[in-house]
Formats: sequence, structure tokens, C-alpha cells
Amino acid sequence: QVQLVESGGGLVQAGGSLRLSCAASGRTFSNYAVGWFRQAPGKEREFVAGISVSGRIINYSDSVKGRFTISRDNARNTVYLQMNSLKPEDTAVYYCAADAYGSGSPSGPQYDYWGQGTQVTVSS
Repeated sequence: QVQLVESGGGLVQAGGSLRLSCAASGRTFSNYAVGWFRQAPGKEREFVAGISVSGRIINYSDSVKGRFTISRDNARNTVYLQMNSLKPEDTAVYYCAADAYGSGSPSGPQYDYWGQGTQVTVSS
């Protein structure tokens, strides 16, 4: 089992920044790829960013490429999502998820464990 806890969400004005954290406990975190997903009200969950076990493979959705940066610190069992130049359409609940020995896939069903989510609200 891997337990994931997201933090760092909040209310920010358009153009601002937030850094989300995904803290893991349980099994060896360094064996898991981590993905960030988001779900806005009335919309389906969508992939945001993913990072492989080694950290060498990183994927972003087109909607966040160039604005968001995913990184991992295995010594702290934590994955980060730095979000810059935020837009109102980035408003959503953000979830992190873990995939054993994965590559940061955009496919949600690939992931075995999910956190409870953190709310990000971007005002215009």
C-alpha cells in the first residue's frame, strides 16, 4: 500500500503561482511513477503531468506545457507540481496518483493509488 497526501492548493489570482506537494508513505516511493490529474466541476478527470520512477521521463498535457513543472524528491518521498501563469481554467481538484514501476503515463487506470485531492481555484 502507498498512501498519498496532496497539499498546497488554494485561491490565487490569474497569472499567479502555486506549488502542490504529493507526500507518500508506505512502500518504497522510489519504485513508483507519479502522475498529477485534475477534475473540474462537471468535467471528466484529466491528466496534467507525470514523472517516471527515475525522473528521466516526464509528460505534460498540452494545456499546461510550459507553465507547470513536475519534479520528485525521493529522499523526501515527495513529488511537486509547480504551477505558474495560472489561468481560471486551471481551477479544479488536483489529485496525485502512484503507478508501480511506471513511466508517468497519462492514463488514469494505469495508476494504483490515489490521494484525496487538493482544491486549486484561480480567480480572474
